[in-house]
Amino acid sequence: MILRAAALYLAIFVCVLLALNAGAYAFMSREYASLLAPALGTPEGSVAMAAAMRRVILTLTAIDAPLVAIVALASYALARATIAPLEAARQRERVFAADAAHELRSPLTAISAVAQAARASASADARAAFEAIARSAHEASDVVADLLTLARDPARHALHCEPVDLAAVVAGTSRETEPVAAARGIRLESEPESAIVDGDERRLRELSRNLLDNAIRHAHETVSIVSRRNGRLCEIVVDDDGDGIPPEERERIFQRFYRRANDGMGTGLGLAIVRWIARAHDGSVTVDATPSGGARFIAAIPAHKE
Repeated sequence: MILRAAALYLAIFVCVLLALNAGAYAFMSREYASLLAPALGTPEGSVAMAAAMRRVILTLTAIDAPLVAIVALASYALARATIAPLEAARQRERVFAADAAHELRSPLTAISAVAQAARASASADARAAFEAIARSAHEASDVVADLLTLARDPARHALHCEPVDLAAVVAGTSRETEPVAAARGIRLESEPESAIVDGDERRLRELSRNLLDNAIRHAHETVSIVSRRNGRLCEIVVDDDGDGIPPEERERIFQRFYRRANDGMGTGLGLAIVRWIARAHDGSVTVDATPSGGARFIAAIPAHKE
């Protein structure tokens, strides 16, 4: 990030410098032309003019080279002074989130285990209460697991990669999610086509499942999921026939804990996890509108290089 910022600062300076050089060159060209006007029509005059302009270019270059070097160093120092504290704060946030999530998992697991054990010998009323406690502890543990994921950098070293066919991922998650869709009266359509990537199958299944869960929550009647090869990319495309996502919200929905006004379910982490997984695979996830006005999510990942 520091290098990118320094490069941006330097690029801006170079653009300004080139514009100034062009102005200086044009000014000197006019000056020399006025001085040599009587002789410009002769071969000697043209040669003198060309030589004079070459000296102008060499002079400008001699001035610009050390300036660019000095500004490059200054840009790096400025970027480092500006961004280093932000990166340090971001790292502290990651460490805190990871530590807090890790410390929460053990008691949540214990609560769930105790509730499940006590349920066997409890009365009917108490059994329902213990089931609710175990279910809540399990859901809280899932949220903690998501926070642990988001606390890590989305990079290849966080994955266990091998060749994975997205067709198998789409087919598997469709089968798993179909009962949920049927319970809500949603028709789930699946079109898995072979598209092989170098990826973490468990994480890719999580990506696909989160996209389907989100689509089912917002669909009116139909959700479709497709895997396909698109040039150098392999894609998982999920469409729903819901009300769609306004353009101003299409970036915010990938933020942690962001929930739309009409989204009464979910933790606000599902789509953040989707983006994390896509980026960890050197890919991306975008959202657009379907022809019917619903939402279309496209997770694109580089294809397997044979």
